[in-house]
Amino acid sequence: MGQHHDHAGHDHDHHDHGHDHGHDHAPPAKARQPAHGHSHAHGHAHGHGHHHHGSSNETRLALALAITATFMVVEVVGGWLSGSLALLADAVHMLTDAASLALALVALRVARRPADALFTYGQARYEVLAAFVNGLALLLLSGWIVFESIQRLLAPAPVIGTTMLVIAALGFVANLVTFLVLRDGEDTLNLRGAILHVLGDLLGSAAAVAAALVILATGWTPIDPILSAFVALLILRGGWRVTRESAHILLEGAPRDLDTGALADDLAASVPGVVGIHHLHAWSLTDKRPVMTLHAVLDDVTDRDAALGAIQQHLKRQFGDVHATVQIEQLACAGDSCGPATAPRRH
Repeated sequence: MGQHHDHAGHDHDHHDHGHDHGHDHAPPAKARQPAHGHSHAHGHAHGHGHHHHGSSNETRLALALAITATFMVVEVVGGWLSGSLALLADAVHMLTDAASLALALVALRVARRPADALFTYGQARYEVLAAFVNGLALLLLSGWIVFESIQRLLAPAPVIGTTMLVIAALGFVANLVTFLVLRDGEDTLNLRGAILHVLGDLLGSAAAVAAALVILATGWTPIDPILSAFVALLILRGGWRVTRESAHILLEGAPRDLDTGALADDLAASVPGVVGIHHLHAWSLTDKRPVMTLHAVLDDVTDRDAALGAIQQHLKRQFGDVHATVQIEQLACAGDSCGPATAPRRH
């Protein structure tokens, strides 16, 4: 995001483009501010870490969606025939899974669209939005299962253990295959949200198998809602994590692994000629694409282009692929010895 800073009496160099990774909002680091009449150079480190995970994750999501949607129908029928809350709860969960996988698949395809005049950063945020929606769905689903479990404990209902066991065992196999398909995809927040839905299904099927075995052995039906509630609490934990992380990105919070104050000090200490860093801000387009802006104050003898390149390389070494916008501000030279700002340059 190129920011234009018009300061009265200041010369402006052009925007230079290159790529880096860094992140975080931070209070301005203490640095000597340039006096009036000092030259400014703006540099944009543009490097769009395009998602090459797309085709692999897309295939995995499509296969997982087909398996989940197919077996969801089987579990609905089995839960209705057996009277098992665990099976019905798992079937509802599989319904939300199918929706979440479809959402993740659509978001992945949209996110691969190139940047244009309307979406100058591209549409990668759709993956984060899909993760947020999936996280909320997991939280709501967990609440519904717990509520239904309490109702079933207060008013027990008969359960046909044999039917429940067969359907639950088949569901476990289907969910295990789906989980293994997704597990080996490239880790993204979007895929993580989808995997959590499938993992919740896998645990639900395991709980249903266990409940069916207990019911067949002892006839004690309360085990069905008890295990259902236990699985719901496990789902709740993962759903909260995905929701919190995706909301943090959507609210443009600073990446959690970056100490901006320490970064400002590190740049000032490591890059020759940099006497201070201020207006350091960072956020993320996705969990894989951080963005940063900062102002670097140079002494009056350091070449601005050289300093800009050194800052970008330092950020790249430290954070990987980052979209960084760097503005160079140079302290005033003695008298008029430094001369006017040089003509715009591009990387």
